[in-house]
Amino acid sequence: MPFDDEIAPVAVVAHRPCWPEEFAEHAARLRALLGDLVVTVDHVGSTSVPGLAAKDCLDIQVRTVPLGAEVTERAAALLGAAGFRLRPEPWNRTEVSSGHRCRKLVFAPPPGARRINVHLREHGGPNARYALLFRDHLRADGTARDAWGAFKQRLAAAVPDLAAYGQIKQPATEVLMLGAERWAAATGWEPS
Repeated sequence: MPFDDEIAPVAVVAHRPCWPEEFAEHAARLRALLGDLVVTVDHVGSTSVPGLAAKDCLDIQVRTVPLGAEVTERAAALLGAAGFRLRPEPWNRTEVSSGHRCRKLVFAPPPGARRINVHLREHGGPNARYALLFRDHLRADGTARDAWGAFKQRLAAAVPDLAAYGQIKQPATEVLMLGAERWAAATGWEPS
């Protein structure tokens, strides 16, 4: 759920060419803040797909060393000291991906900063793979990309409440990802 300063009607906009550069700036900062906890940083979600309509909120995946208690506390302290806010909901601590419960942490930016979601996931975990597959499939399949963008634009126009938008979008995402898994099997795709 959004923090109070993030509450606004959902707006899905045309792809913006500035998103990759903005990602690169945030990725460099996160690498510096988290240091040896970082394996790599990925631009994921809809803003990472050229030509895809999206909410103007960057999704950044930080693939980390295993997220045990010590690493989780250290990451929360490092990001918290820089003003990032750990999202408190249970679904922002674990998620099920490919039938496996996976650890994660999701952080919001400091109040007033550019809207981003920072997803810490273990390097090599099924949930990290899922985010990369979503991105790479939509980058490779223009028909799926355009249909997904049109769906999100229609949904945002009809359901501007973020929580309701997310509840409706989630089952559609699962259908999209069935196609992505077929694409991955057919092409031999592996996470980079």
